[in-house]
Amino acid sequence: MTQFPAFRVASRMALVALLAVTAACGSLKDEEMKGTAEKLYADAKEEMASANWTAAIKGLERVEGRAGGGLLGQQSQLDLAYSYWKSGEKAQAITTLDRFIKLNPSSPGLDYALYLRGLVNFNEDFGILAAVSQQQQSERDQQASRESYQSFKQLVDQFPDSKYAPDARARMDYIVNALADYEVHVARYYLRRGALVAAANRAQQAITVYPQTPATEEALYILGQAYDRLGLDKLRDDANRVLALNFPNSRLPQEGFKEREKAWWQLW
Repeated sequence: MTQFPAFRVASRMALVALLAVTAACGSLKDEEMKGTAEKLYADAKEEMASANWTAAIKGLERVEGRAGGGLLGQQSQLDLAYSYWKSGEKAQAITTLDRFIKLNPSSPGLDYALYLRGLVNFNEDFGILAAVSQQQQSERDQQASRESYQSFKQLVDQFPDSKYAPDARARMDYIVNALADYEVHVARYYLRRGALVAAANRAQQAITVYPQTPATEEALYILGQAYDRLGLDKLRDDANRVLALNFPNSRLPQEGFKEREKAWWQLW
């Protein structure tokens, strides 16, 4: 029977003991990290509830680093994006949501991520300047509105039964109307300044891209006016006929569009 030297047996026993201690320490460290992440998250949620966004962001960033890609980490990313948005750091909010959507395509929070991304861009068109100056959303840069629409559309396409879908659909309708209004606003601007071809093109854009919106009525009227001044009688008559057919009670042919009351920031 083979006999092992005593020192070899002792060494093996020490090694087994060391491995056991290491495993226990690793397990303890994992539990400690998990507990720490959960405590940090609870603290960050309290800061969110108090609207202390700066403190909430700091806490959630720490949670994200400790919790990894698990459910707690995913939730902390969504809360972090929300906190960025509420604190006015909209670019950071979008970056965080884009990363979440890319890395978590099967997350149970994906519908909320898409909805929140739409909200961040939707509200991009509102602010103190718009409220004070009475500047309309349709008269401002529409890129954020288009991105908002795409986020809401992805939500309702992928998650038609999501609890966020009804509100997303309502916001999509609003955005379409705002974008159509914007095209008509630009067409009206060109018409008043004699840029007739540009006016006709923007009016046609509103009619073609955003049909069945309230802005279609004025778009058809502008189209007829532009063609009339260009001497394109047949196209003018076609536009006026479509206007009369679809909006038989329109007052635009008789009254034209009224001058909008200028806000204090408008110098022309």
